Amino acid sequence: MIPDSASSVSPKGQTFTTIRPIGAAALQGIAFSGETLFAIDATNGYLLQIDPTSDSTTILNSSRELDWAGASGLALSGETLWLTLDNRVYFCPLKGDLSLQHFVSLPYTADGIAVRDATIYISSQRSGYIFIYNRDTGREITRLYAPGVGAEHITLRGEELWVSDAEEQTVYCLDRATGEIHFSVLTPFANPTGLAFYTDPETGQDILYVAYAGEEPYIRDNPNANPNYELQYRDRTFIHPLYFSHNAERHYALSNGYLIEMCYVEELAPLEDVELQQVEWRIALPAETDRQKIRKIEPMGMRFTEEVQDGQRVAVFKFDTLKPGERHIFGWKALLEVWSIKYRLTPRDVEKLPDLPPDFQPRYLVDNDQLAMDTESIRHAAREAIGRETNLLRKVYNIRNYVYDKLSYGIKPHIDTPDIVLERGIGSCGEYLGLLLALGRLNGIACRTVGRYKCPPHPDKFDIPLEPDFNHVWMEFYVPGVGWLPMESNPDDTVEGGPYPTRFFMGLSWYHMEMAKGIPFETLKSEGVPVNKENTSIGELAINHVRFKILEELSPPQWTYSRLQADEVQ
Repeated sequence: MIPDSASSVSPKGQTFTTIRPIGAAALQGIAFSGETLFAIDATNGYLLQIDPTSDSTTILNSSRELDWAGASGLALSGETLWLTLDNRVYFCPLKGDLSLQHFVSLPYTADGIAVRDATIYISSQRSGYIFIYNRDTGREITRLYAPGVGAEHITLRGEELWVSDAEEQTVYCLDRATGEIHFSVLTPFANPTGLAFYTDPETGQDILYVAYAGEEPYIRDNPNANPNYELQYRDRTFIHPLYFSHNAERHYALSNGYLIEMCYVEELAPLEDVELQQVEWRIALPAETDRQKIRKIEPMGMRFTEEVQDGQRVAVFKFDTLKPGERHIFGWKALLEVWSIKYRLTPRDVEKLPDLPPDFQPRYLVDNDQLAMDTESIRHAAREAIGRETNLLRKVYNIRNYVYDKLSYGIKPHIDTPDIVLERGIGSCGEYLGLLLALGRLNGIACRTVGRYKCPPHPDKFDIPLEPDFNHVWMEFYVPGVGWLPMESNPDDTVEGGPYPTRFFMGLSWYHMEMAKGIPFETLKSEGVPVNKENTSIGELAINHVRFKILEELSPPQWTYSRLQADEVQ
C-alpha cells in the first residue's frame, strides 16, 4: 500500500518526520539498522545512536571521539561499521571498543561510503568520481562519474545507488553498475549531508531520510552589549524524510511540497497628487503547472474580474476615477500546493525535434523587451556563447554558463539593457535574465520570462507570516515535443568561474511561485493608455505587500519508493 500522508509511520504506530538528535552539531553520514539510526557528528567526532521516535541520543565512541573527528561517510554492513575520514576508509565491529581498522587510502578526500556484500563504494568530490573497491582484495574495480559538483554521500537500495549532493541540493538515483542517472530530486532544505533508507518491517515500505547540516542566524541577548541584542550564528542539523514521485513519460520528478498561502496586495499611496480616469489595474495570478496547483484564489480589499492573457490568468481591478489623496488596498490571496520539480533530459533526447509552433517566432524569438538584440556586443556574445554547438540542450547550458562567467550578482534599483550589463559585468536577477533571453533568442531558442516571487525558504516554519526581501524572475526555454522547461536566472552562480551546480537547470524548488509566464506581472492603464515611467509609474502610485504562510508539508501525488517504479525508469 502507498501511504497518502507525508509522514512515515513506524511499526509501533508512532509517527516521526523531522529527527533532531540532541547534542549533535553537524551530521554527515547516517545509516539505519532496523529502527535504530546511526549517525556521524563530524564536528564533535561522535558516533551517535539515535531513537528516531524520541530524538534520544547516545554517544557510542565516548572514549574515542578524537579519533573520529572530521569523519564524514557512514555505512553499515551486518555488524560492521564503515566510515570515511579525510582520504582514508576505515571499518570496525559495531560492538566492542570501536577501534578503527584501515581499509584503503585515496589520493583525494573521501566523502561518502556505501557497502554491498564484497563491494565498497566511495565518493570523492575532489576527484569527481565514485570509486568502487573489492572488499576482499582492497583493489579498485572501477569508478563512476559523480553526478554533481558538491560533496556527495551515498547509500544503496537493491540495484540502485543513491547520491546526495550538498552543493546541488539534490538526490540522484543511479544504476549502481553503470552510474546511469535514472532521475533526480531536489531536497527541501539546503546542504544535504547524508542519506539512508528506513524499511518498515511490517509493510516493506522504503522511506528515504536525508541529513542536513549548516548554520542558522539568531538574535542573541547580550547584557554586555548596547543595544543588548546581537546577530549570531549557531549549528543547525537534523534528518528529514525525502518524499518523491517520478513521471518517466513526462521526464520529471517531484519532491517534498508545501501548502502555501500567498498574498499580493497593493496599497494605493501616491508619492504626488495625481488623478487618473477609467483605471484598469492588472495583476497576474498564479499558474497551474506540473508542480504548482491552485486550491483557491480570493480577492483582498476589493473584488476583481478575471481574464486570460496568452494562457495566463490575470486579475483586473477597475476604478472609475483615482483622485488625489485617495487610498485603497486591493489584491489577491491564493492557496497553492507547490512541490520541487526536476526534469531529466539528455542531449540525446533532443537530437531530432519537431519545428517550433508557428506563433512562437513573433512572441519568443524577437526583441520585445529592450533586449538589445541588434547591438554588436550582444550579437557577438550570442555567437561566442555556443561556439559550434548545434544541440538545443547543450546550447542552453552553454549560454547559461557563459552568462554566469561574465556576470557577478548585484542589486540595482533599475534594470539596464543586456549590452550595458554585459559591459559592466554585474547584474541583478532581472539583468541576468535579460542577457539569457537575448542570447537564447538570437540562437533560435524560444524563451520567456517567469516569476515573480520566492517564498522565504523556511520549510519548517509553519503558520508564520514570511515576507520576501525582493521580487525575483527566471526563465523558461521551449523544447519542441516536450514543452517549457525552467532555468533559474542566477542563484546557481555560486562559485566564481564554476563549476556551476545544475540544480535549477530544468528544475525549480518548492519556494518558486510561478506566474506571469511570458506576460507582464503587473500593468496599469488610464483611459485605455498604458501608465509608464514617462507619465506615472506603478511604483509611484502604490506600495506592494507580499506575504507567504506555509501551512503544511505535502507529499507528491502518488509518491512511492517501490523498487518496481525505479525499474520502470529504465
